Amino acid sequence: MSSEKVRCGWCGTDPLYVKYHDEEWGVPVKDDKTLFEFLILETFQAGLSWITILRKRENFRKAFDNFDYKKIAKYEQAKIDSLLQNEGIIRNKLKVHAAVTNAKLFMEIQKEFGSFSNYIWEFVNHKPIKNVWKTHTDAPAITAESD
Repeated sequence: MSSEKVRCGWCGTDPLYVKYHDEEWGVPVKDDKTLFEFLILETFQAGLSWITILRKRENFRKAFDNFDYKKIAKYEQAKIDSLLQNEGIIRNKLKVHAAVTNAKLFMEIQKEFGSFSNYIWEFVNHKPIKNVWKTHTDAPAITAESD
């Protein structure tokens, strides 16, 4: 019997991608801090590959105060300007501004729903959806939950 893990085809062999696949991808997250981190990373990933973001993740953590949304919501222009000069992250002006805006909106959602986790998990009755697709091409592009 083989002791090798079965991995998705997109994972490849990059150790960083393998670690992400094995330890994070598909694991339910209910912690607001972690959810905010993924919100920011996914924002910066738009138009890029996820491995690009994973390779810069530690730089993002340092640059964005360990993804402390309370601090990020208060970023002033000087901090934004320094982020736009930071070669360790994606220096897209719109994405940097989106991080600040999203931090503010994140806290508004927390205030209204008790936590961001409560808000986001409500869409699936607080339970993960377990699909049984054999290949990624079997997965629909949209679902009732995604709309």
